[in-house]
Amino acid sequence: MAKVINTAEFRDKVENGSGVAVVDFFATWCGPCKMLAPVFAEAGEDMKEEATFYKLDIDESLEIAQQFGVSSVPTMIVFKDGKPVDQIVGFMPKDRLISKIKASL
Repeated sequence: MAKVINTAEFRDKVENGSGVAVVDFFATWCGPCKMLAPVFAEAGEDMKEEATFYKLDIDESLEIAQQFGVSSVPTMIVFKDGKPVDQIVGFMPKDRLISKIKASL
């Protein structure tokens, strides 16, 4: 299951972290975000040896969303050693999501 993080945790675990992190920028009012939630959680389980999965509520962490140019949700950003390496926008099936993430590693 992907952990929901706030701005401070994002700075600590993702921006200043090492390894691969995948962050789902979401909003509680977003229908496609709700559809993506179980898919993202399953992908996180399937890839737990390769990446850490987090969720960030854009309404509570607007500054982070703006910093990374998130203009629509859901948007997932793959970070490697604190730097963004890929951005995935919109809902997609788990297999396709995992393929896109692995392609950016």
